[in-house]
Amino acid sequence: MANRQSFRSRLVRDFVLNKYLYIMMLPVIAYYLVFHYAPMYGALIAFKDYSPMKGILGSDWVGLKHFQDFFGSYYFLRILKNTILISLYTLVFEFPAPIILALLINEVRKKKFKRVVQTITYMPYFISLVVICGIITDFTNADGLINRLFMFLGYDGQAMLQKPELFRPIYVLSEIWQRIGWESIIYIAALMSIDLEQYEAARIDGASRMKQMLYITLPGLLPTIMIMFILRMGNLLNVGFEKIILLYNPVTYETADVISSFVYRKGLLEFGWSYSSAVGLFNSVINLVLLITANAISRRVSQNSLW
Repeated sequence: MANRQSFRSRLVRDFVLNKYLYIMMLPVIAYYLVFHYAPMYGALIAFKDYSPMKGILGSDWVGLKHFQDFFGSYYFLRILKNTILISLYTLVFEFPAPIILALLINEVRKKKFKRVVQTITYMPYFISLVVICGIITDFTNADGLINRLFMFLGYDGQAMLQKPELFRPIYVLSEIWQRIGWESIIYIAALMSIDLEQYEAARIDGASRMKQMLYITLPGLLPTIMIMFILRMGNLLNVGFEKIILLYNPVTYETADVISSFVYRKGLLEFGWSYSSAVGLFNSVINLVLLITANAISRRVSQNSLW
């Protein structure tokens, strides 16, 4: 009882001393409650035959029917394969790109050149996704810039976004171009925290810049890399449906249609709310499993984890 009263008094005293900080937290807490936790109630419609007239609680309970329909559908293996492949390609090629850029920028000694490179690489991230997809579409048209370069080299021009086999490379390369600069900020900030005395000691011992990078920079950057990797694994199957929808077409569904775009079509265009909720819930559960697994492996292998 005494311990409980002591805890309460400490809590009240801390609130009085830091009341403005707690007030600043309120909008963030309200945002997560309203837009992240409250919508979880709507996940119930994945187990119901939802009707707007009856509401969530009034709709008929159907259990796992929508999940069974999804797992047994013609599209299940196709969209699961596309989602996994696009996610893995993005993880393999896009995830290391900002790390490499941060390491290269860290090695540049001319501050003006460094600022120019950072500014140029940051810019695509701040451009509207609609504009980005418009640029990609224009560049990959039969008479677009990329095709003109290929034709200059002797190749035939082609509408690249009409070729199913080219959709994934175009998507992954555009992701790298769009995100490499912005995501490198985190790694550049982590590099700033590495003790400079380690580099001085290494130079005295005769270590080259490559060895300094291998034995000082990369180990110092490893905790940040592992945390970002765990977070990326937690969103591995959340392929951005906005970009997919803006770039794909019925011709490229074979290689471009992913879980998120399938949910969009079924839920908003075909009004299959319960079915699309079941598919989305399946996607979220898989992401949660991947997050927990990646965190456990990272904690065991590198002693770095989210919890």
